[in-house]
Amino acid sequence: MTTRRDFIKISGIGISGLMAGGGAAYRAMAQTLNKEIGGHISDKRTPTYCEVCFWKCAGWVYKNDKGNIWKIAGNKEDYHCNGRFCPRGTGGVGMYYDEDRLKTPLIREGKRGSQYFRQATWEEALDKIADGMKKIAREHGPECIALFTHGSGGAYFGRLLKAFGSPNIAAPSYAQCRGPREVAFIATYGEGVDSPERTDIRDTRCLVLIGSHIGENMHNGQVQEMSDAIDKGASIITVDPRFSTAASKSKFWLPIKPATDLALLLAWIHIIIEEGWYDKEYVKKYTFGFEELKQHVKDMTPEWAYGITTIKPNIIRETAREMANAAPSVIIHPGRHVTWYGDDTQRLRAVAILNAILGSWGRRGGFYIPDKISVPDYPHPPYPKPQRTWREAFPGKFPLAGLALASGLCDATIPNASRDCSIKGWLVDGTNLIETLPNQKNTIEAIQSLDLLVVVDTMPMEITGWADVVLPECTYLERYDMIRTSPHRKPQIALRMPAAEPKYNTKPAEWMAKELAKRLNLEEYFAWNSMEDMLDWQLKQLGSSLEEMQRVGVKTFPREYDDLYFPDGEEISFNTNTGKIELYSTEFADAGFDPIPTYTAHEEPPDGFYRLNYGRGPAHTFSRTSNNANLTDIMDENVLWINPKVAREWGIKSGQKIWLKNQDGVVSQFPIKARVTERIRWDSVFMVHGFGHNDKRLTRCYGKGASDTSMITRVHTDPLMGGTGMRGNFVTFFFEPEKEEATL
Repeated sequence: MTTRRDFIKISGIGISGLMAGGGAAYRAMAQTLNKEIGGHISDKRTPTYCEVCFWKCAGWVYKNDKGNIWKIAGNKEDYHCNGRFCPRGTGGVGMYYDEDRLKTPLIREGKRGSQYFRQATWEEALDKIADGMKKIAREHGPECIALFTHGSGGAYFGRLLKAFGSPNIAAPSYAQCRGPREVAFIATYGEGVDSPERTDIRDTRCLVLIGSHIGENMHNGQVQEMSDAIDKGASIITVDPRFSTAASKSKFWLPIKPATDLALLLAWIHIIIEEGWYDKEYVKKYTFGFEELKQHVKDMTPEWAYGITTIKPNIIRETAREMANAAPSVIIHPGRHVTWYGDDTQRLRAVAILNAILGSWGRRGGFYIPDKISVPDYPHPPYPKPQRTWREAFPGKFPLAGLALASGLCDATIPNASRDCSIKGWLVDGTNLIETLPNQKNTIEAIQSLDLLVVVDTMPMEITGWADVVLPECTYLERYDMIRTSPHRKPQIALRMPAAEPKYNTKPAEWMAKELAKRLNLEEYFAWNSMEDMLDWQLKQLGSSLEEMQRVGVKTFPREYDDLYFPDGEEISFNTNTGKIELYSTEFADAGFDPIPTYTAHEEPPDGFYRLNYGRGPAHTFSRTSNNANLTDIMDENVLWINPKVAREWGIKSGQKIWLKNQDGVVSQFPIKARVTERIRWDSVFMVHGFGHNDKRLTRCYGKGASDTSMITRVHTDPLMGGTGMRGNFVTFFFEPEKEEATL
C-alpha cells in the first residue's frame, strides 16, 4: 500500500523534511548559503508568507548570528502549509541572495526591445512614469492605462490605478488559468471554487484528478491532504495522457486521448444516472434540471465515449462505480490551470454537474464551505467612476467574464479602426507577460503600440527588456505587505514583515505606488504614514495588533457559524437564478450558450506532429524561479517527454538535444533534451513550463531548455468568458537549429 511517506518522497518534495533529517539536497543548499552568509543559525525569527507561488504559505525567516538570512520554515499554525514548506518555499532564500537581481531603476534608451538601458535615480524614474500617465490621461483618458499583476504589489498598484480612474486591472491567472472553472461553478452552485480550493481532500474517499497534477504543481496544502487521504485508504483516479506523479499513486490511471475529457465526463454522468448511482435525495432537494440532464446524456454511453477517448467502456463503468461507492465523500477535482481547448467553461460545468449528482458539494470529503475574515480597507475617498472599461473593446463578447482579461487587455492595446481608443500604457507588476500570455508575437505587437510600459520586478525577466522604465522591487523577505487573508476551514490572517533591509537600490511596491500617487495628486488614497501604521490600524479593527502578529505570524479566528458542511436535510438557498444547484444552467441559456455541456471534437495533430502538453515541476513556479540558485540545484532545465514508439520512428535517444517546430512554423530558440518514456501517450509530448529564457542577465537559466510559450501560437478563446485555450498546438522535431529561429 502506498503511504504518505512514499507519496512525499516520490513527489521529490518536502525539502523542509530533508532539512530536518539531512540529505544531499539540503546539504547542497546549505553549502550554497554558507558561501554567502557564513555563521550559525540563531533562534530569532521573523514572520512572513511566501511569495514564490500564489499559495502564500505562512512561515518564519531565521537568521544566523551575523544577522544574515539563513532559512525559511513553515508556521505550524498555518492551514496553507501546516508547518511544512515545499522546495520552492524553502528555496525562497535564493531570491534574496540572487546576484542577478534588478538592483536600481532603469530607463530605456533606443528602440523598445533593444535592451539598452541606463541607470536612473528613483526620482527620475518615477517622474518619467507620472509624466507618461498624465499625458495618456490628458490625450486619451485614464482608462487607457492597464495594470497586469500577479503578486502582492498588485494591491498597491491596483489602488493607484483605480484612484487614477482606470478599472483595467487584470491578473493573467484569470484568462490564462482558472477563469473557466470559476464561471462554471458559479453558474452551477452560485459560488466559485476560490483559492485555496475548498476541496475537502483530507476526508475524501475518492479523488478524481482530471488533468490536475497534484504533487507536481505543488499546491502545498492539497499535497499534504492527498497524502493523508492515501493513508486512510482513499481511491485516486487520475485522468491524464501522461503517467504523472499523481498517477503513480492512483488505483486507476486513465491515459485519455488529449482533448476528449468532456466526452469522458459526460459518459460518467450517463452511467451514474442510468445505474441509479446518483444521490437521489440530494438531487431532488437541491438541484434544478435533472430531467433535462438525464435526457441530454441518454445516448452518451461508455461505448460512445470509448470511440472518442480510447478509454475502455468497462474502465469507465468501474471508475464511475468507484466514485458512487465513495459518495458523497468524493471529489472530481476542478483543477487550477484549466484553459485547454476553448470549450473549457463547459468542460468545467461537466465537472461541477458530476460533483452535484454525487452529492459532494457542501459534504464532508467533498467540498466544504470556507470562511474568510474581511480586513477593513484603510480609509480613502471614493474612487472616480470610469468612463469605459475593457469590455467596450469587445462588444457582445465574453459576457460571463467576471474579471478583466489579461489577454483582452493585450488585444485591446493593438490599434483597431473599430475602437475609439486602444490601451496606451501598461503597468506590469510581478508577471513575465512574454512567457505568460500565449501568442508571443501578438504580445510584442501590443507592446510596440504602447506609449508607456513600466515593469516592476525583482528579476530581469524577458518583459523587462521591452520596458520604458524598470523599477526594481525588493523581495518579499525585505518588506511589509498587506495582511494575507484567504478562505479556509477557519478564517486566518498572516503577516509578512521585513527580515532584512532591502538589498541594493530596491524598494517595496507600496513605496513605489505611494510615491507615484504624490506625483499624480492622489496622496489621499495612500493616507497612512507608514506600512506599520496602516497594518496596525487594520489589525486593531480585527481585535489584534501589529505587535501580536509580529509574535505569532498567523492568527486563527472562530467560524461565525458551525456550517463547514450542509446539515442533513437543511433547506439551502443557492445564489443562482432558481435558488438551486443548476444542472441545467439558466444563466448560460439566457446568454445564448448550451445550458448543459455538449461534446465537440477538436483538431488532431497533422502527420508528424504531436500535441504539446505542458505543466509544472515541483521545484519551480512558472518562469519566475528558474534562475534561483537553490532551485536550479534541484532542476536546472526542462526535458521533452516522448513515447518510445515515436522516439524509434525518429531515431531519438534519451538525453539527445532536439529543436521543436510548431504547426505555424515557429521554431524553438534553444534545444531541449529528450526523455524517452512509456509514461506518455504516443500522440503527445510533455514539457515543464518556465524554461528557455533568452535574457542573458539570467545567468543560471539562460538558454536552458525550451520555452513552451514560444510554441503556443494558436489560441482557442472560450466564448463564454474569454479564457485562452492553449493546448491546440502541435510540435515536430529536428536535429539542427534552423536559420529562422524564433527570437523575441
